[in-house]
Amino acid sequence: MASLSQFYNSKDKNGTETTVKKTFLVPLSELYVEPGFNVRDIDQAHVEEFRDAFIDGEYLPPLAVQVTEQGVKIIDGHHRYYGAKLATEAGHEIPRLECKDFVGSEADRIAFMVTSSQGKPLAPLERAAAYQRLSNQGWESAEIAKKVKRSVADVEHHLALLEVGDGLIEMVKSGEVAATTAVALSREHGVNASSVAAGQMVKAKAAGKTKLTRSDAIPLFSAVKARRLVELLCDSKITSVIDGKYLSITNDACEEIERIIAEYRSGIKSGTEAS
Repeated sequence: MASLSQFYNSKDKNGTETTVKKTFLVPLSELYVEPGFNVRDIDQAHVEEFRDAFIDGEYLPPLAVQVTEQGVKIIDGHHRYYGAKLATEAGHEIPRLECKDFVGSEADRIAFMVTSSQGKPLAPLERAAAYQRLSNQGWESAEIAKKVKRSVADVEHHLALLEVGDGLIEMVKSGEVAATTAVALSREHGVNASSVAAGQMVKAKAAGKTKLTRSDAIPLFSAVKARRLVELLCDSKITSVIDGKYLSITNDACEEIERIIAEYRSGIKSGTEAS
């Protein structure tokens, strides 16, 4: 059975359009990680999975790297690199790792880390940080979306996640609040979002829950009463005066409207006060 190398070398005879894209075996000691460059947080369990894969002799894809004055910088493959180091420390020597050149700008490198199918899936805050790096370089949301092959709404949602406040961000990191819930809370309560979330989390834990759901975080007002309020307003009369307009309603309707409004306000108040 012929190898691809033999197949390629005989291209003049067989007419193949196969091309060569070289990879290189780089000594582990010459590879390095730039602090803060990787948009993914290092997951020790994932590193250990790669350690075991190296020890078992499994095939792993090459690392994407860039040659700098400091050595060979890892662009993609940080978990594989740390897994190889762990395997070496365990007595299974791995002198070299297969690597390939990454060619592109800083924006290209960030986008590559976001879209790479080889790396561990990005957590929402990791994706948000990557988008923020591109935004800091002057990229608009639509440009970022095109670069990372996601929707504009996805980009804007993740950028909004970084603005929800430190308290909510910590709750997202711990898994107590979903990223979408954190953004919804921020839009609903503004600067009070973190304290609202903390208060609602206390109630959720008291009910035996470990995560604050969106319905827990932002209780919905009764649809029946909201519809009733609209009905009452539809029965009122609009009267024009010199300085504007006003609603004319009966005493009975006014009392019912006031009760509904008071209940709605009570719901807002209970949601913004921490327990």
